[in-house]
Amino acid sequence: MKRLVSLLAGVVVAGAGLWVWHLARTPAGPDAPVPVPAGWARPAVAADDLGQASGVTITRVAVTGGGGLVDLRFRVVDPDRAHALHDAATPPAVVDESSGLVVHDLLMNHEHSGDFRAGVTYYLVFNNPGNWVRRGARVTVLLGNAQVEHVRVV
Repeated sequence: MKRLVSLLAGVVVAGAGLWVWHLARTPAGPDAPVPVPAGWARPAVAADDLGQASGVTITRVAVTGGGGLVDLRFRVVDPDRAHALHDAATPPAVVDESSGLVVHDLLMNHEHSGDFRAGVTYYLVFNNPGNWVRRGARVTVLLGNAQVEHVRVV
C-alpha cells in the first residue's frame, strides 16, 4: 500500500511540474504569438500581398493524415516570382505561432521541380512531428521571399 501511495504522489508531483512548465512556455494570450525563429524569418506581408512578394497566394493550410501531416496549398499568380520557392536559402515552412515550432520537413522529401504555371494550384505536404500543429491553430507560412502571419489551419 505504501508503494502505491508513493507512486501516486510521484505522479502528482511530476504532473504538477509539467503543468508549470507548460504555463511558462504558453504565450500571454491569443494575440501574443511566438516570433518566427531567427534564420527563418522573412519580411511579413498581408495574405493579399503575397502574390506581389513571392508570386503565389495561399489557398489552404490543413492538418491531414490523422494529424501527422500539414498540407499547404498555394496558387501561382506570377510564375517568375514563384521560382523563389525553389531557392534553398528560403525553404517553405509553416511555423506554429503558439509554440514557435518550425514545420519544414517535406513528406518523403517531396518538392516541386520545374516551371510553375500561372493559375495552377500546387501543394506541399510537411511532416507534423508529434501532431504539434492542430486544426484551428494560427500559423505563419513562409513561402519564397515573404511570410504571412496568422493563417488559420483547417
